[in-house]
Amino acid sequence: MSRLFGTDGVRGLANERVTPELAFKIGAVAGRRLIERGQGAHALVGRDTRRSGPMLGAAVASGLCSAGVSVQTLGTVPTGCVSWAVRSSAASLGVVVSASHNPAPDNGIKLIAQDGRKLPADEERWIEERLDEPHAARPTGADVGWLESDSQLTEAYLQWLLGHAPEGLVGMRIAVDAGNGAAFRLGPELFRRLGAEVVAIGDQPNGTNINAEGGATKPQTVQELTKAGGFDVGVAFDGDADRAVFADSEGRLINGDRTMALWCAHWRQEGRLQPPIVVGTVMSNGGFEAYMARQGVRLERTEVGDKHVSAALDQLGAKIGGEQSGHIIFPESLPTGDGLLTALEVFRVLKREGQPASRFFGEFDSWPQLLVNVGVSSKEGWSGQPQVQDALSRAEERLKGHGRVNVRPSGTQPMIRVMVEAEEVGLRDSVAADIVEALQSSLDGKIYSQVDLTHALGD
Repeated sequence: MSRLFGTDGVRGLANERVTPELAFKIGAVAGRRLIERGQGAHALVGRDTRRSGPMLGAAVASGLCSAGVSVQTLGTVPTGCVSWAVRSSAASLGVVVSASHNPAPDNGIKLIAQDGRKLPADEERWIEERLDEPHAARPTGADVGWLESDSQLTEAYLQWLLGHAPEGLVGMRIAVDAGNGAAFRLGPELFRRLGAEVVAIGDQPNGTNINAEGGATKPQTVQELTKAGGFDVGVAFDGDADRAVFADSEGRLINGDRTMALWCAHWRQEGRLQPPIVVGTVMSNGGFEAYMARQGVRLERTEVGDKHVSAALDQLGAKIGGEQSGHIIFPESLPTGDGLLTALEVFRVLKREGQPASRFFGEFDSWPQLLVNVGVSSKEGWSGQPQVQDALSRAEERLKGHGRVNVRPSGTQPMIRVMVEAEEVGLRDSVAADIVEALQSSLDGKIYSQVDLTHALGD
């Protein structure tokens, strides 16, 4: 059986790859795991706004109940709500039915452990390896899990978020693009409760328009809205609202690097960033790293993926970490990314500084950064190809002290990702072209896409 769980749970075309039968099996095996380990028999299920969400949510809940695990359904809520609710209640497991930033026909299932973190990879493997086993003996009668809906946990989550902005947001004008996703209702309501003037778009989900015309992966929408309306700041969420990106009043994008830079600089000046470390990834921009160094803050890089960021935060005791995409983790509050929490942390800094977001954009210039995705027939042995090794050696020599390169296979697709960053555009493009040519020649590769990430969202 090919690997089912990827870097962020199971994901694919709903009712084709991600079917109700699969969702039931995942629920049943995950529930059996809870029972066998004596971890309790209570789970929470939340979802985004996709048309297939209720179908898959009902199936995974049925699987859990069939194993003797009782389920509370939270309805349409952000991933952060499920994470918070699991660790704040008697639940032993959380399930998020969402394909995050993927288009509406896709859906997915990700599992949240009792501590609010995404389920470890070894636990995912345990579940995956047993999906096709014969049904174990199932409980009957009063031992079957019950299923009910719960809105109190969602309100409690909102109250918890409100406590993160003691200064309130009175006087702030905020543009919100919910991407017709999981934050369509809670996002605008949260900011209004704190006293902000809010104009919201992407707040009319119909099951098929999630991530379609805006949201965190199409930030141009909120950038244009923020500039046209003269807002102090704009924020856009992705489908499950675990990430947030921002726009200033001039319509410029504030990606994850700039979000962390703004937050770290403020709290470093306040003497409350201890240790003075921020965790990024191999995609974090060199301009961001240089700016953090000037602020007395060290950037620690990890592999791409919030699980890697979260692990480094634990190891280093750092207060913030994240990715260019806007997936930011504040471990003292929550061990997973939460776009609503990220927005509050940014808005709070702006409120404390008494400045609009545009005031901070010029604090540093991003280094030119390019990502080229090269489609290949097979990723196996790519790094051992002599031509590729020679090209990477030349790149390291040419970029020494002036940039860096990161080449890695995609975790989900048959492609090699080539990221090159340099102080100067010409050097960046020349180095990237050399590496891509080697991949094309050695692996019969073809350029799938090419993206200038200098002021973008990263991978």
